[in-house]
Amino acid sequence: MSNFWQHIEKPIMALAPMEDVTDTSFRELVASISEAGCLHVLFTEFTAVDGMNHPKGKLRVAERLVVSNTERQLLKEKGIRLVAQIWGNKPEVFHKITKEITEEYAFDGIDINMGCPVKNVVKQGSCSALIDQPTLAQEIILASKEATHLPVSVKTRTGIKQHETERWISQLLETKPAAITLHGRIQKQQSDGKANWDEIAKAVALRDASDLKIPVLGNGDVLSYAQSVDYSQQYGVDGIMIGRGIFHNPWFFNSIPKQPDKAEKLEQLIRHTQLFEKNWGGVKNFNILKRFYKIYANGFEGAAYLRAELMNANTFDDVYKLIQEQNHSVSFTER
Repeated sequence: MSNFWQHIEKPIMALAPMEDVTDTSFRELVASISEAGCLHVLFTEFTAVDGMNHPKGKLRVAERLVVSNTERQLLKEKGIRLVAQIWGNKPEVFHKITKEITEEYAFDGIDINMGCPVKNVVKQGSCSALIDQPTLAQEIILASKEATHLPVSVKTRTGIKQHETERWISQLLETKPAAITLHGRIQKQQSDGKANWDEIAKAVALRDASDLKIPVLGNGDVLSYAQSVDYSQQYGVDGIMIGRGIFHNPWFFNSIPKQPDKAEKLEQLIRHTQLFEKNWGGVKNFNILKRFYKIYANGFEGAAYLRAELMNANTFDDVYKLIQEQNHSVSFTER
């Protein structure tokens, strides 16, 4: 089995899987404005194995695994790996769907979500609920590994109601996943409070003590590339996964901080909209885009007014018209 995780220059830099965020459009945009060598791994949105296993639901759930031709070509040119992230709680379904994804798609790896803290997901016994079901979690990892030649990694948290890093990470290491990404919060915290990087450092120490070469990535409250480099050294992790930090700055993955001006921000807003229209027009809800517009429409005179107008937009053409009114120099690619 080829494990790309072992061959990336450290620190490994990854963009976290995020629902209604890391679709093929946003991944392509982020990859295109990232410096070569500063972004190594991208992930799909969360993909439910139960949904993929349902004849009627598979088509819609599989939208999370769509990779456009332009994204695929760009990632190939930049040497960026793309990993499908899946979740559920039945080892046999993981085995079946992991096998199908391996055979029907062209991903570089499979990642198992054992960290999502959303309450209705946890009530189902999935994602971070598996932290308290270590035997089942191990069965899921082993079943997935058995079904594919791709590296199978795990993204998780430090506990549910309290930190249980030593116990939980030790149990994960027994299954020898290709990599472990550890978010420094417990499930109960959701996204509140500070991520505990000392707990992440404990995971690194456990890995070292096991004499395994499994990369450990840290996740939580990292807001700049410089901070990523600093944390990788300070806490001994092999890499950093960025989540909400990308909303502060889509140009995150550049070694020298980018300070885009109004024209560049609006150009990326248009490009993101065009990519979404090309990939999802008539399929996904246009309003999904609105969560992104505040990323680009900020930091310049008139930004607040533009954001308000964008929130009232109902179509792609509404957006294009608003931006042209703001800045006639913004370039529009062919639609």
